[in-house]
Amino acid sequence: MPQTRPAVLLKDPDPGRAFAREDRALGRTQSGPQWLKNPQVAEMFVKALRHGETDRQIYELFAWVLMPNHVHVVCRPKEPLPEVMRWLKSTTGNRANQLLGQTGQRFWQREYYDHWIRSEPELCKLIRYVEQNPVSAGLVTEQEDWPWSSAAKSTGG
Repeated sequence: MPQTRPAVLLKDPDPGRAFAREDRALGRTQSGPQWLKNPQVAEMFVKALRHGETDRQIYELFAWVLMPNHVHVVCRPKEPLPEVMRWLKSTTGNRANQLLGQTGQRFWQREYYDHWIRSEPELCKLIRYVEQNPVSAGLVTEQEDWPWSSAAKSTGG
């Protein structure tokens, strides 16, 4: 997610529940950085995400969605997750700042939330959750209509 402070994650003893609550709040808010709704930034991110899977082969993608102010990715890392995240954030953050004409500004927050998926039913549930995000946020009525998602009829990039 672009740089914001997820204070709710630091206060709740159940990080999963706190994450879901924070995610719902992010989906409904119009305040804060909305850089990801810039089509050039969104297309660049999708290309980088696909590049990480197909060319660099550092993860296997299952689902993803690019929201105006945050991103969800469900993947199986093939390298240590901190290294994957460092690559993805540095690559896309630098490019996004160039596209937006920003210098010296952090694009992504340092933290990220990861979750170990333990079963196929849980994987299916998380994929549905991720791809349903634009509908839950009121951005579209059908998940297939959001262009920056693995569920889209035709994804950008």
